[in-house]
Amino acid sequence: MRVHIVARKLRLTDTIKDFIEAKLLKLGEYLDNIVWAQAIVSVEKKIHTAEVILHAGHQTMKASAQSDDLYSAIDKVMSKMEIQVKKYKERHARHRGPEMDLSGFTTLVGPEIRFSVVKDVPIKPQGREDAVVEMEKLGYNFWLFLDKESKQMRVVFKRLDSTYGLLQPVKK
Repeated sequence: MRVHIVARKLRLTDTIKDFIEAKLLKLGEYLDNIVWAQAIVSVEKKIHTAEVILHAGHQTMKASAQSDDLYSAIDKVMSKMEIQVKKYKERHARHRGPEMDLSGFTTLVGPEIRFSVVKDVPIKPQGREDAVVEMEKLGYNFWLFLDKESKQMRVVFKRLDSTYGLLQPVKK
């Protein structure tokens, strides 16, 4: 979440900034898709005003509060914003349906991919038939080679019906 704090007609100290950021991060506990938040604090004739604008998902929420003390104005606006965030979360959860408890299920994960051998193979230009002979000589199921005619990398492979296949790159 990006946080932007603006102070009007008062000096923004580190303690005020940390206090506001802590309160905004607490809102992140209720809602995990908060994109950005902006807090505006100001003072006018001994009346402190705090305003918070919060953008979460496709929703923008605003709240403002006034008090004779800056910290109490921030507390008031954050409690208002907390109510809005809880209401948004409830409405969003109701729209999506009830959450399922997935603790009884196990996740199926494919086999772990491990490379046991890495071989360096010298590439030399050869024809398809030569590549098949080389593959059969080494006892492999496939063989990477540089085609003499097209000067492109190709792969020959042995199919289950004892025929051979050829993989050649094409641009889409």
